[in-house]
Amino acid sequence: MATDAAAPPASAGCSAMKAEFARHTEYLNTLNDKRERLVKASRDVTMNSKKVIFQVHRISRNNKEEVLSKAENDLAAVVNQHIGKLVKELHGTDFWKLRRAYTFGVQEYIEAATFCRFCKTGTLLSLDEINDSLLALSDKSVEPLQINVLDYLLGVADLSGELMRLAIGRISDGEVEYAKDICSFVRDIYRELTLLVPLMDDNNEMKKKMEVMLQSVVKIENACFSVHVRGSEYIPMLGSSAEPDYAFFGGADYD
Repeated sequence: MATDAAAPPASAGCSAMKAEFARHTEYLNTLNDKRERLVKASRDVTMNSKKVIFQVHRISRNNKEEVLSKAENDLAAVVNQHIGKLVKELHGTDFWKLRRAYTFGVQEYIEAATFCRFCKTGTLLSLDEINDSLLALSDKSVEPLQINVLDYLLGVADLSGELMRLAIGRISDGEVEYAKDICSFVRDIYRELTLLVPLMDDNNEMKKKMEVMLQSVVKIENACFSVHVRGSEYIPMLGSSAEPDYAFFGGADYD
């Protein structure tokens, strides 16, 4: 009897359980709302990063500085206006927990940023450089958003497709040596990634990207090879010079 008297009433237990479920409900609703905002911000990053890529593809031997200057300004706007939203939303949260909500936007941004860097300097923009550029967006009192290695590698893998299109365009404009440089650059990236991908824990996405990347490498190589072997057919169509340059065959110009 004493034990029964000391037991809490059933209504008190139900109230405690309801309160606990209410807290979980509030947490999940808040998390889902944040995920939706991240998805929207990621779409904005993707859309505007694609515009930067389209801008870079307008490059030619006559307008390189002008095109790249505008592309860099547009890329800075993507960082300040759209990636800044991601940074604000991810304050105090687990970046990995919500990664799927924003990863595609980040990959597209990396593709645009590395594309701009290659066209300007012929080099690859590193992950440390990208993360350093994002530090100014974060509040110093909280852990800053840092792009992870996987998203960076996925973005770099996508870069090969844009470089393939650029190489084909440069060949059509007569910039054969530039296309060869692109071919060598993409081939080097592919070779290094073939050594790295098998060591990655979560590499399903990268395996798919590597298949597409190999196709891009082959297309660039075939285009450069065709111009090299059948250059006498291609050269009259390349550029606007009345006296075409045959130096890329390894021999002197014809009279």
